[in-house]
Amino acid sequence: MPTAREIMTPDVTCVGEADTLAAAAKKMADLDVGSLPICGQDNRLKGMLTDRDIVVKAIAAGRDPANCTASDFAQGKPVTIGADDDAADILQTMSSHKVRRLPVIDGHSLVGIVALADVARALPDRRVGDLIDALTTP
Repeated sequence: MPTAREIMTPDVTCVGEADTLAAAAKKMADLDVGSLPICGQDNRLKGMLTDRDIVVKAIAAGRDPANCTASDFAQGKPVTIGADDDAADILQTMSSHKVRRLPVIDGHSLVGIVALADVARALPDRRVGDLIDALTTP
């Protein structure tokens, strides 16, 4: 079974914890992605920021994206996967936490992201179907 390191998207771009949501949204648009890891001054992962966070938790709530920082939305401990964890661990973690993207950590360093699309390309249809069922079942 492949490891996270083998199926992840490497070279992940972070948004800084002090960056505004407006800057994060611009970075997402430039990179054509729907989420970015939030990294601190210490280069450690602080959370994940999604386009949905910006729209629902900020704009729809009447907050100004130019005056909110990414750290305002880094809630709790981020769900991650180790670089050498295998695909079974990825499936289990995504299913149990109902997440579609997992930051990949090697030691304390962020080395990539495993997205649902990465899993779909790397694993047989049945396992991917089970994961999608787990993610979409309330």
